[in-house]
Amino acid sequence: MAEKVKKVGISKEKGYLYYLDKQGNVSRSKMARGDQKGGNAEVVNSAGVKRESGYLYFIDKDGDVSRAKMARGRK
Repeated sequence: MAEKVKKVGISKEKGYLYYLDKQGNVSRSKMARGDQKGGNAEVVNSAGVKRESGYLYFIDKDGDVSRAKMARGRK
């Protein structure tokens, strides 16, 4: 189950991929569609989240930064 790390409240726009970058900021990139190129990352919010090993960080449906424990070593 996921837990909220920081409340940011970002409203997501269609056609963009939202993620937590290496500096702990919320960024977005234009998604590639057909012959259109993607990329051009831009910082949306400087959240300043410190990452911990073993967790997957993502932007949830409320626009907040959340994390979930990574499943490793299952067979």
